[in-house]
Amino acid sequence: MNSFLTRDILVKWAPLLVLLVLIVFFAAMEPRFFSVRNFARIGISSAPALMVAIGVTFIIIMGSIDLSMEGTVSVCAVLFAFAFLAMGGTLASIAWLALPLALLVGAVIGLINGLIHIRLKIPSFMASLAMGFVGTGFALLLTGGDRIRIEDEAFRALLTTRWFNFPIMVYVALLFTFIAWFIQSRTTLGRNFYAVGGGEELAHASGLNVNRVRVLGFMLAGIFYAVGALLAVGRIGIAETATGNNFMFVAITSVVVGGTALWGGIGGVWNTLIGVLIVNVINNGMVVIGLPGYVQDGVLGALVIIAVVLSTDRKSVSFVK
Repeated sequence: MNSFLTRDILVKWAPLLVLLVLIVFFAAMEPRFFSVRNFARIGISSAPALMVAIGVTFIIIMGSIDLSMEGTVSVCAVLFAFAFLAMGGTLASIAWLALPLALLVGAVIGLINGLIHIRLKIPSFMASLAMGFVGTGFALLLTGGDRIRIEDEAFRALLTTRWFNFPIMVYVALLFTFIAWFIQSRTTLGRNFYAVGGGEELAHASGLNVNRVRVLGFMLAGIFYAVGALLAVGRIGIAETATGNNFMFVAITSVVVGGTALWGGIGGVWNTLIGVLIVNVINNGMVVIGLPGYVQDGVLGALVIIAVVLSTDRKSVSFVK
């Protein structure tokens, strides 16, 4: 029994077990929690956060960190809204071009982020944090603090149209999750992310262009941030400077709680999916049973510390690059 329940097995399956325990706990505390309608609410709140968390997962797998998501999401949301309205304001017109435009904007921001980190040799957390502030400021400059409303019924169908009681945006998030998993596990780029995170010197020695891999990782993360921005706008029908608010905390928390190691090389997309569900189940469950917001934040903070302690081998740990 002891040989079966090794540390690695416990760390691997602990996030899923935590998720199941949380669902059972909240369902026992409040039967309304365990309903399709409430699960749909959890799906709606999880979809944008999942895209952003998957984006940062690629960066963390490489052993780096990206804190630019809030600014990137805001810029992508605002530029999408301006372009969408300028090109007709409906998906039936050429305004659908605003969708790939938003993804392109995310990729460009990621490219700039990666180049600043690599070319100027600035630690990734500092370079990306600065880019996040720049993005938020640029979004505020574009909007002047105003909200941009998107009222096209076809675009808002992301939220209003439901298949099997779940809105379309949940299925869009799942589709991009499978795309991310394919990139992670079935492409050379995905394998290179793990190679860099597992040991940068060894990756260099094997002939891998580490700088190129890092830049591509930041670009890919930017694209997923943009998808998160589109889903966030689809959820509330508004693009504004505040669209990206709170994504940093939720995304990093989800990745860590899901079991992806901060030092790189361990974890992945499915870990992040479980982590996002854990965070949103806690938030939703505590609202359902009537606990205040500060208790939610305290529980999530404690969960992050526990997750890091359980998953970290402190004899061999190194700091995040």
